[in-house]
Amino acid sequence: MALPAPLLLAPAPQPQPRAEPLLLLPHGPGHGDAALQHGDDSRSAALELSRALRFYGAAVRALHVATNGIIAVNEPSNEEKYLGQFPVSFGAIAPFMADLDTTDGRGNVYYREDSSSEVLKLASDYIKRGFPETTFEPSSVVIVTWKLVAPYQGPGEDPSLEEKRNTFQAVLASSDSSSYAIFLYPEDSLQFYSTYSKNDDGKIPATVGFSQASTNYYFWEKAGSYNIIANDEDSIRNLHKSSNAGKKGVWVFEIGSSSDSIVPAKISNVLESLESSEQDQEMTSKPFMSDYGSTEIRQQYVTSSMDSTEEDQHVTYSVPQLAAEDFVTSYQDVTGTPSTESFYSHQDFPTAKAPPRQFPAQRFPPQEPQVIDVEEFDETGIVFRYHTDVQQTCANNRHQCSVHAICRDYPNGFCCSCIAGYKGNGRQCVAEGSPQRVNGKVKGRIFVGNNPVPVTFENTDLHSYVVMNQGRAYTAISTIPETLGYSLLPLASIGGIIGWMFAVEQQGYKNGFSVTGGEFTRQTEVTFLGNNEKLVIKQKFSGIDEHGHLTISTEMEGRIPEIPSGASVHIEPYTELYHTSSSVITSSSTREYTVTEPERDGVASTYTGAYQWRQTISFDECIHDESLHATSATQQLSVDSVFVLYNRDEQILRYAMSNSIGPISDGSADINRNPCYTGTHNCDTNAICRPGTGNRFFCECSIGFRGDGNVCYDVDECSEQPALCGSNAVCNNQPGTYRCECVDGYQFAADGQTCVAVEYAVNHCQTGTHGCDIPQRAQCVYTGGSAYICTCLPGFSGDGRACEDTDECQQGRCHPDAFCYNTPGSFSCQCKAGYRGDGFQCVLGGVEKTRCQHEQEAALASGGAYFQREMRVAQFVPQCDEHGNYLPTQCHSSTGYCWCVDRDGNEIDGTRSGPGVQPPCLSTAAPPIVIGPSVRPDTIPLPPGTHLLFAQSGKIEHVPLEGNNMKKNGAKALLHIPDKVVIGVAYDCMDKMVYWTDISGPSISRASLHGGEPTTIIKTDLGSPEGIAVDHLGRNIFWTDSQLDRIEVARLDGRQRRILFDTGLVNPRAIVVDPVRGNLYWTDWNREAPKIETSYMDGTNRRILVKDDLGLPNGLTFDPYSSMLCWVDAGTKRLECMNPNQFGRRKIVEGIQYPFSVTSYGKNLYYTDWRRDAVVAVDRMVSTENDNFQPHKRSRLYGITTAFAQCPGGHNYCSVNNGGCTHLCLATPGGRTCRCPDNTVGVDCIERN
Repeated sequence: MALPAPLLLAPAPQPQPRAEPLLLLPHGPGHGDAALQHGDDSRSAALELSRALRFYGAAVRALHVATNGIIAVNEPSNEEKYLGQFPVSFGAIAPFMADLDTTDGRGNVYYREDSSSEVLKLASDYIKRGFPETTFEPSSVVIVTWKLVAPYQGPGEDPSLEEKRNTFQAVLASSDSSSYAIFLYPEDSLQFYSTYSKNDDGKIPATVGFSQASTNYYFWEKAGSYNIIANDEDSIRNLHKSSNAGKKGVWVFEIGSSSDSIVPAKISNVLESLESSEQDQEMTSKPFMSDYGSTEIRQQYVTSSMDSTEEDQHVTYSVPQLAAEDFVTSYQDVTGTPSTESFYSHQDFPTAKAPPRQFPAQRFPPQEPQVIDVEEFDETGIVFRYHTDVQQTCANNRHQCSVHAICRDYPNGFCCSCIAGYKGNGRQCVAEGSPQRVNGKVKGRIFVGNNPVPVTFENTDLHSYVVMNQGRAYTAISTIPETLGYSLLPLASIGGIIGWMFAVEQQGYKNGFSVTGGEFTRQTEVTFLGNNEKLVIKQKFSGIDEHGHLTISTEMEGRIPEIPSGASVHIEPYTELYHTSSSVITSSSTREYTVTEPERDGVASTYTGAYQWRQTISFDECIHDESLHATSATQQLSVDSVFVLYNRDEQILRYAMSNSIGPISDGSADINRNPCYTGTHNCDTNAICRPGTGNRFFCECSIGFRGDGNVCYDVDECSEQPALCGSNAVCNNQPGTYRCECVDGYQFAADGQTCVAVEYAVNHCQTGTHGCDIPQRAQCVYTGGSAYICTCLPGFSGDGRACEDTDECQQGRCHPDAFCYNTPGSFSCQCKAGYRGDGFQCVLGGVEKTRCQHEQEAALASGGAYFQREMRVAQFVPQCDEHGNYLPTQCHSSTGYCWCVDRDGNEIDGTRSGPGVQPPCLSTAAPPIVIGPSVRPDTIPLPPGTHLLFAQSGKIEHVPLEGNNMKKNGAKALLHIPDKVVIGVAYDCMDKMVYWTDISGPSISRASLHGGEPTTIIKTDLGSPEGIAVDHLGRNIFWTDSQLDRIEVARLDGRQRRILFDTGLVNPRAIVVDPVRGNLYWTDWNREAPKIETSYMDGTNRRILVKDDLGLPNGLTFDPYSSMLCWVDAGTKRLECMNPNQFGRRKIVEGIQYPFSVTSYGKNLYYTDWRRDAVVAVDRMVSTENDNFQPHKRSRLYGITTAFAQCPGGHNYCSVNNGGCTHLCLATPGGRTCRCPDNTVGVDCIERN
């Protein structure tokens, strides 16, 4: 690689005195600073400012400080949403944005607002270094200091970063009218310049810059302006060596005043101050300048001491005595001088004067970049540094062209152009003459007439079909309500943009697709004349999808005149001029339309309306091929045969029109124009019309078709060339083309043509090949791909790879009059002899009586009207258990009525039962903890095969199944959780995880059947969670809550909660799912109206499935193999089944005692019984009990489920890529619904059906 020509320097200057070291402004707790909480992604509460900060022309009255080197002007999002990206949507000042970490005291972040005279003077001095002519005097400053902060280090990452730390400071100074930012980087204070990504193995360089907050509109988000100072390791490394204010490590910017942009410091004063010590220096030559046609610009700023280092590898020189304007004169002959903007400045919308953007798009990384650095002064004294990457050529960018295009190299880059027989811009190419299809979505918020309520719609389908050789486009928009449909009839150009794309081209002129390749955005403003209503239309075309169809998204917002229902609209042929300049196409026109209202008394009145139409089309063009710009800058689109219709029965809006594009004409008749240009030929719709002399033409079948042009038929390439797609692929013939698809287990390689075997990601957590500590101390968390993270379990500390027990007893957690018993991962407290209490609070005296015992004694002693209740003929006495807790079932001894109570003895609505029937009440009191040796709450790994899992108070047990028989001698405890009351149990066959509900906490937890301790995934906003079900395909859990009377759904990790139902429920209990068909089933044992209900898994189509002849429907199960829904009823004492899609139900067995839960496997149904304390097996084929199992310890059994050895077959729309949803994917019969969690604050979530 050629090096830049050396600079010829005058005799070496005399050494200059070393600059004094940079001092940070006073900081730390001793100066009144607040300290940010230690962590990897900590964020402060809003720091309310006494004086507003001016930022991009706006007044900011509160700031948020974050660990990751930013000061946010709005509450920042989680770090995974902004690290590695700039600008950021919430707006920020970034002195060093990177993944920083202060966990375990690895550094501190301090911040405060200060108005002391000493600090204001220090800030003012720094500002006047960079802006010597300013009269600015700050009245308040905000000081944020990141002191000795560490980079985030994931498992197995670079050990050399372990001890490296960074220190830097940001000072924000404000007066009434303006604000400045000062970034301070002391010498050698930056020891690392990038951090590792949490999502992949790559590094993310730090970013220094400013970002204005995005503006949210109803349908879209508009990004704010932003300025980047440094975002690569070289420029970050030089922050403490360079300056824009004449002192190493000092960077000053005006960030807000009357201007709405960021202005960097000027350093002309620095040049003047150096004149006296550098009179003998003279620059005698100029630096070598390379061709800047395709360079990427980076910038740095001059320093007062231009030190050269081997690491820089740059040509450097001392600053001469010349004034700033002399520098300009000495470089007048240098070509390719860049803009004098001080650093990157982003503009929101392109204009006709904007420079054309580089083509191809820069989202494709360059191959093996090489760098030549050249420095140049502009009149402000700023040094610009150009990094010229290796020439962009076809050799390393061929993949950016269409497969039907050729790539050509030019001196400054490359361009793509479609081959003969194809049309497009080279990036996208389609066969000439072939019909085209366009698909997309439309959403809008439109006011009609004077109606104060807008018509809102979203996710509405748009489909278009184009007869390319006639330039005729047919567009249909579905599901438009009648209140809006007729009023949209005049706006034919909603679909007319598609007509422009495929208009018939006259010789020397190009339609929209030839220019843009179907990749562009269109912004349109429609102003209706008369009442001045306005409508804004925004459309985005995203090119050709994998099906060969163009894709479009359309958004509309505003107000339009009302057209009465049943009216018709007529639009005369019209012309429109399109002006092209530098990647932007503009047009404007006035359109008229005639409305014919429905007949009244045999008379149909008509009137004429008009509107102004202004549009801007922005696209990427290739700037290197001058022949592409030979097309006339102004072209005329001629539109005729315009047809508009609204079908109120189908709610479909239709537009059709014929289009041609050519020179500006006077509107004379087309009688002398060639039929190929007017679309009046008789060629087949799959043919190209080739113009001849005069009115002559001939028809030629498009590529992929054969025939004489008047009639064309499809060529079956797959039959004619059997080996067309190569090995491990199948060929699918399509009209005019073919498509290769890889067989199962294979995918396309990088060339997009060869099928190679899929390299499946390894879940190291599942295979046990991770590097985490043992399951008793740590948990391996799978994060996608082959990645995972290790975390210590509660009660342990460490990095997850090595965890140590935390001795809570050393922390004095128990009362002084109590013993503390430390256990691995936990501890317990017990009051000493002679004291009573829970161990955390102990008082002298005997055992304290509980509330139940006090009320029981009072009732027995009163003999009067204590605890008055309905239907009382004698005194009611509360019943307590041996520990003094209320028994969950309370009964009146005289009347025989029974009801359920909560832990405080309050009656639960809907549970009161008549004489002889006891409701299935659940005890919320956990069994007491036994002090002394106990079983750890670990999961004992299951042997292979299918098992029954069931809950028994503080543990979950399992019974292996051998065929249809219970292998009772293999039954063992799976999990001990002695302080919990486990009710519902469910199983995830994909990850081999058991999920359960606990009503003592209350909470929802899970544990791996491979071993390890349980993890609580939900413990807030719960009342009495009981039934639970797992959708193993959509990766969701569903549960019932009988206290809050609702049904909820969440992801398997407990995040993204959403309430499906919170009405019409009294005592919901069992719940099951049918993931393949997208259905949800649950029971409600409300004593007044028991029922079994169903809905789709997204909560729609809710209905009662069974309501007659029910008593206490406790348990419910769905057999995925037979599609049978079965339930057990403790009131009717029956086990019944039905097919949910058919009428009728079948009694399997009657006379059972007190069933609670039920599951199925093979021909058997298994249910738990409270009276028998057993798991009972029933052969549903012959309707007889065939076995039972009683655990060694006799107590109530609760939920039961089947842990399948392998998942049942089937899939749903959520089982691949989460159904394309951003958050919750909820299956429905034949589809899916994307839903947002209930708490969507700060969440970028999209809902769709």
